[in-house]
Amino acid sequence: MDLIQRPIQVGWQLRVFFVEDVFNPASPVLTNTLADVGRRKVLVVLEDSLAQALPDLETRIQNYFSTHSDRLQLVRPPLFVEGGEPAKNSLTLVTEILSQIDRHHLDRQSYLMAVGGGALLDVAGFAAATAHRGLRLVRVPTTTLSQADSGIGVKNAINAFGKKNFVGAFAPPFAVFNDFNLLATLEPRDKRAGYVEAVKVACIRDYAFFEEIEREADRLVAFEPAAMKQLIHRCAELHLDHIATSGDPFETGSARPLDFGHWAAHKLEQLSNFQICHGEAVATGIALDVIYSRSIGLLDAESGERILKLLERLGFKLFTDELLSADARDHLHILDGLEEFREHLGGELTITLLTEIGRSVEVHEMDLPKVIEAIRELQHRHR
Repeated sequence: MDLIQRPIQVGWQLRVFFVEDVFNPASPVLTNTLADVGRRKVLVVLEDSLAQALPDLETRIQNYFSTHSDRLQLVRPPLFVEGGEPAKNSLTLVTEILSQIDRHHLDRQSYLMAVGGGALLDVAGFAAATAHRGLRLVRVPTTTLSQADSGIGVKNAINAFGKKNFVGAFAPPFAVFNDFNLLATLEPRDKRAGYVEAVKVACIRDYAFFEEIEREADRLVAFEPAAMKQLIHRCAELHLDHIATSGDPFETGSARPLDFGHWAAHKLEQLSNFQICHGEAVATGIALDVIYSRSIGLLDAESGERILKLLERLGFKLFTDELLSADARDHLHILDGLEEFREHLGGELTITLLTEIGRSVEVHEMDLPKVIEAIRELQHRHR
């Protein structure tokens, strides 16, 4: 037997810019970041619902690139694309974006810029990761959820075979531009959705951040800009810290602590045909795992109640009828989420639970009767 073996290390600077009015022609940050050498091609994909809510946004984008045309070439007017989870349910949108990349001869030194919510960022990111084996992806997240969490990460995926994020690729973005002004037209439901990811990361990583969210809860419910900005900034920072320092940014192992509460959340989204949005599903998933952590003796009752009350104060409903969806043998469909979660990562089942607020532990099995008890407790609490 002969073996040649070498370690391979890949360096990457994952940059998240917090800016105001990113497409203001007078602002140099976008051009200075992208036009590092020479003149770069840029294809912009723009979520159609955002374009409708901000009718002047398309013109602002075109004016920006016109002003900086000596350094950045906008290859065509922004491509309007569908957003939301339905956009991830087929290859249609990915194929459309790839056809535009081909038509305008973008190469690995060109940019695909995605302006929209987390679902659009996922679809565009998958297209960027696969064209020429990798174009430079620029994300401009436009929801609290994507600015605080999903827009920061290295994952790009679409849904397939009835499973969330089944087809995709790990590919870090070249840069992320969080423009708080782009959140202004969101409905309250969508503004609130990102709060749950902050609660999640505070629960598993940062007790002080959890206390801060508690203190600021009333201001967050009122959507006060200063409180929202601080929450988004700290949440994004904690997610970026994990990606950079966990030692497993591409999830080669079987653990994914930043998906606390997500094994149930992903299944709930599917069971509701994505009528339950991701943030709402994660709130329920966190509540379920908090009660379970308490019931098996990991988490004290007072801490568990604090978490549940904070989620409720922020406006999340913690129970939904989809939790009780069952087959003819009374098997709860939500429990299938455990095996799907294990399969998605590979290896043994690994679920993140809480030992205290700010500290988590990984377990490799779940007591199904106690999971069902936790569901019933959520149902009783809701009633």
